Amino acid sequence: MSNIQQLQNKIAPVREQLVHHPIYKSIQTLEQLRIFSENHVFAVWDFMSLLKDLQRKLTCTEVPWLPKGNANTRYLINEIVIGEESDVDENGVRMSHFELYLAAMHQMGADRVVIDGFIQQLRRGNSVEDALQKAGVEEGTQKFVQQTFSFIATQKPHVTASVFTFGREDLIPAMFLAFINEWGGDELLRVAKYRYYLERHIEVDGDHHSQLAMQMVEELCGNDPQKWEEATEAALKALQSRVAFWDAVHEQLLTVAAV
Repeated sequence: MSNIQQLQNKIAPVREQLVHHPIYKSIQTLEQLRIFSENHVFAVWDFMSLLKDLQRKLTCTEVPWLPKGNANTRYLINEIVIGEESDVDENGVRMSHFELYLAAMHQMGADRVVIDGFIQQLRRGNSVEDALQKAGVEEGTQKFVQQTFSFIATQKPHVTASVFTFGREDLIPAMFLAFINEWGGDELLRVAKYRYYLERHIEVDGDHHSQLAMQMVEELCGNDPQKWEEATEAALKALQSRVAFWDAVHEQLLTVAAV
């Protein structure tokens, strides 16, 4: 059994718990989808931070330019960056997946005050932790983002790559999209961009990019048992962090349903 298969086997129980989390079936109304998106947008944002951290560590982003690392790994991360940072919306307009998500939130009438305030705090030079607090981000969402940045702080590319690959890339199940597709009338029009985002996420992130990302983990861990152990531990922690995040958002959704 390959190292990558061993890693996947070890994280499989937590991954299954996450893919079948009750949060997906709890989103029955447009208002609940709005609340979900107001939290989930932070996962879309910090995913980009994981990606850019990998690009910074695995490729040369300074001037003067010098060859850095393995050319195969450089190719893998650069191709993923192109797809995530400069994809197209449903009209062929170039934008990042984060910007596409913001546009989808606007169309569905979700509240962008917190995420916009968070980005504004970062632009002012505040740390991620300070920006989360000053913007008034929900506690469960704050903890999730802080965990992501603790992985980045390890300064270990194989750790960040494992989190990126196994903790983030393909975790929105197709059943979530299938449920939204059942909506009709004005609700369906309000979530048109969100449907496109999900479709794009499943098509690009869950298929092509996930294969590229697994190759990247294999390149970075090589035949080093310690790196594989660290990559496995990081993937498990990332999945557990997402479960806790979903638990917190799920509680918000149940509160709305009870009102």
